[in-house]
Amino acid sequence: MILHGIAFIFFIVCFLLGMTWLRSGLFNIANQKIKKWLHYLTSTPAKGVLTGTIVTAFIHSSSAVMVLTVGLASSGLIPFRQTIGIMLGSNIGTTFTLEMFTLDMNYLIVPSMIIGCILYFFRSPSIRSAGMIFIGFGLIFTSIRAIQWLATPLTTHESLRTYIIEVNEHVVIALLIGCILTAIIQSSTVVTGVTMGFLAAGSIDLHAGITIMLGANVGTCITAFIASIGGGTQAKLTAYAHIWLNVIGVALFIPFIPLLGLVAQSLAGSPDLQLAHASVLFNLLCSILVLPFANQFARFIERIHQPKKS
Repeated sequence: MILHGIAFIFFIVCFLLGMTWLRSGLFNIANQKIKKWLHYLTSTPAKGVLTGTIVTAFIHSSSAVMVLTVGLASSGLIPFRQTIGIMLGSNIGTTFTLEMFTLDMNYLIVPSMIIGCILYFFRSPSIRSAGMIFIGFGLIFTSIRAIQWLATPLTTHESLRTYIIEVNEHVVIALLIGCILTAIIQSSTVVTGVTMGFLAAGSIDLHAGITIMLGANVGTCITAFIASIGGGTQAKLTAYAHIWLNVIGVALFIPFIPLLGLVAQSLAGSPDLQLAHASVLFNLLCSILVLPFANQFARFIERIHQPKKS
C-alpha cells in the first residue's frame, strides 16, 4: 500500500512536470506572437473568445493565458472589458488538452522521449524548446497510463474505500477536492486528468468525476488572482471577473450534474472520455451563455470591485 501510494504521488509529479515542460516549450516558441494576438484580436468579445480558445488550445494552459491577460490589462495594453472574451475562450481552449489525454498514443511515448532528449541538448533556444515539448508529451502520457494502472489497487484498499465512497456520494466533498487540489497545483488540467485516470480504473463514478472537474474550474482562479496582486485596478478587475465567471458557472451547473453525465454517456463509451466531453460541454455552454452579455458582465464587475472615486 505504501509503495503504491509513493508511486502514485511520483507519477502525479511526473504528470505535472510533463505539463510544465510542454507549456514552457510551446510558450517559449510563441511568446511574442501570443502577446500580439491577445493585443490585436480582442476588440470585440467574439474575437476575444476565438483568440482565447486558439491560444489556450495551442499552449495547453488556461492559467498561462490568464496570467498573460492580467499582465496585459495591468500594463494598459488592453482595457479590462476586452479581457472578458479571452477568459471565455481560455475556458473552452483548455478542454482540448483533456480530449488529447483520451487518445491512445502509447506507441509515441518512447520515440517522443528519445527525440526530446536529443533536441534538448542543442544550443538553439527554439530547438531546445521543441525538445521540451516532446519530453513533456512523453511524460504526460506515461503518467496517465501509470495513474490508471495504480488507481485500482489504491482505491480498493480498505483504508481508502471510505474516502472514495464519500467522494462518490457527497457533492460538496468532491467539489472541495477539485477546488483545493487545483489551487495547490495551479492546474485544473492536471487535476481533471488524474480524475480521468480514476474513472478509467472504475474507482469513482462519472458524477463524482464531473463534480471534481467543476471544483477544479473554481480552483484554477487562484492563479490569475495571485498574478493580479500589485498589478493595479485593471489587473484586479480581470482576476475578479475570472473568479465570478467560474464560480457562477459552477453554481448554476451543480443541479444539472446528472443531466450532464447522461449527455456525456450518450457521446462516448469510456468513462474518461465521458469526463472530457462533459468538460467541453460545461465550458462551451458557460461561454456561449455569457458571451451576449459580456459588456454587461464587465460593468457588473466594475460596479462591485472598482474603487469609488472620492
